[in-house]
Amino acid sequence: MKISTVFLVTIIISFLAISCNEKELIQEFKTGFWRGEITMQEQQLPFVFEVLKSNDQFSINLHDGASRMEMDKIRVENDSVFFTIGIFDIDVKAKIENNSLYGIYTKNFAENYELPFKATFAKKNRLDNAKSDPVFNGKWDIDILKKNGDTIRTIGMFNTDDALFKGTIISKSGDFRFLEGTSENGDFTLYSFDGDNLKIFKAHAEGDQLVGEYWSGKTLHRTFIGKRNKNATLPDPSTLTYLKEGFDKIEFSFPDLDGNQVTLNNAKYQDKVVILQIFGTWCPNCMDETIFFKEWLDNHKKSNVEIIGLAYENKPDFEYAKKRVEKMKEKLEVSYDFVIAGTSSSMAAGKTLPMLNHVMSFPTSIIIDKMGKVRKIHTGFSGPATGDYYLEYTKEFNSLMSELIAE
Repeated sequence: MKISTVFLVTIIISFLAISCNEKELIQEFKTGFWRGEITMQEQQLPFVFEVLKSNDQFSINLHDGASRMEMDKIRVENDSVFFTIGIFDIDVKAKIENNSLYGIYTKNFAENYELPFKATFAKKNRLDNAKSDPVFNGKWDIDILKKNGDTIRTIGMFNTDDALFKGTIISKSGDFRFLEGTSENGDFTLYSFDGDNLKIFKAHAEGDQLVGEYWSGKTLHRTFIGKRNKNATLPDPSTLTYLKEGFDKIEFSFPDLDGNQVTLNNAKYQDKVVILQIFGTWCPNCMDETIFFKEWLDNHKKSNVEIIGLAYENKPDFEYAKKRVEKMKEKLEVSYDFVIAGTSSSMAAGKTLPMLNHVMSFPTSIIIDKMGKVRKIHTGFSGPATGDYYLEYTKEFNSLMSELIAE
């Protein structure tokens, strides 16, 4: 049977069309710098990430001010890329279109938490033509106003650096980590994206005061006012959480990652200084503290000190919490002990430790001497973004640990 010339040509054209379409579907996930952008509450939050490739394996470094987070679980399929944000239970799914990405940022542990994501290749800076007006440089008392009328007292510390406006904001429960943006003509905008927290601050100067707005994540929106004050202070973090009257020690029984119950009466912790770290893997401040404790312990391996991380995770499911903590341990190369203590609510955490007046902050650290006596409870953690506050904390921590180890 003969095949007609017209039919043969039709087959060839169809084959070529299919082949071309397949080629069009195969898009390159380009290595180099990208500027990402997440849309939240009708605001655009820009950030920078770098795509690397070695032995056909992709990795991504997320830049957030001076902070870096490496991600190595990247999957590219045809015209799409999928990756998980660091140690968090957060995914990005995006379509590759030449020098652009378009997709969705999803917090898997939260209900209906999806935000539009896009990115542009060959953009190394967070902003084009950023300005840095020194009029805001210095220290400020900042009151963040909640909708119920309550006030969150914070300290803002701002500076100009390489044409960027930078700084951080510290509250009694911890810091807002690295903020970075632009300032010009009496206005500023600051951004922070550490993978989990999405924050935007906008303000303008009115005389020696600031008036502004603060957006966080999908729904939180607050206003704030500030006044310049070089002597701005916050309550001593060692006075905020304490043992209730009638209690003289910490007691608990929580499962470790293998399901075995752990208490402070375990032989491993006897006659040793013990640090309890109330934390969650979802909490970037907690990760700053975890890195601090890990590095300190690595440098003091013969110090007779044990650290136990009390993990309060986003779901009341042991296997889920276990996987989150195991991932964090692997990524940060943490060797100290962890237990699954509860869920990520301050009120729920307080019920698991009824001897405390409250758990007001993740993280909170409890330092116990060799006799089992609580010597210090530190609420929150002021990390590397806070400069002198971080250095002062490091100095006080090292001094206390040296004292307790010598006893």
